[in-house]
Amino acid sequence: MSTKEFSPPDYSAPAFLEKGVQHMRDRAEQRDSEDGERSMVKTVNAFNALYGHCLTEEQGWMFMVLLKQSRASCGVFVADDYEDGAAYFALGGEAAAKARAQ
Repeated sequence: MSTKEFSPPDYSAPAFLEKGVQHMRDRAEQRDSEDGERSMVKTVNAFNALYGHCLTEEQGWMFMVLLKQSRASCGVFVADDYEDGAAYFALGGEAAAKARAQ
């Protein structure tokens, strides 16, 4: 029998944000990208070419936020929906700021 105490997960707002940041760092390492998760430009460019739309990088990230919101509204609680949602929202903000600075 283990003497290690059980500690419940931290579901505080800062914990969700920190996990979102960690997910972005993990993706950077997994994808060999110094900038981290930056696949949306390629994604929206391919989508736009296939379907004749004009999605922006920011809109692509906001789509992912909505995907995570949709998933979070169904079934059981999955912390990853909120962690990724926070990260996608931040990436959308970064893309919006970048686009408006050009």
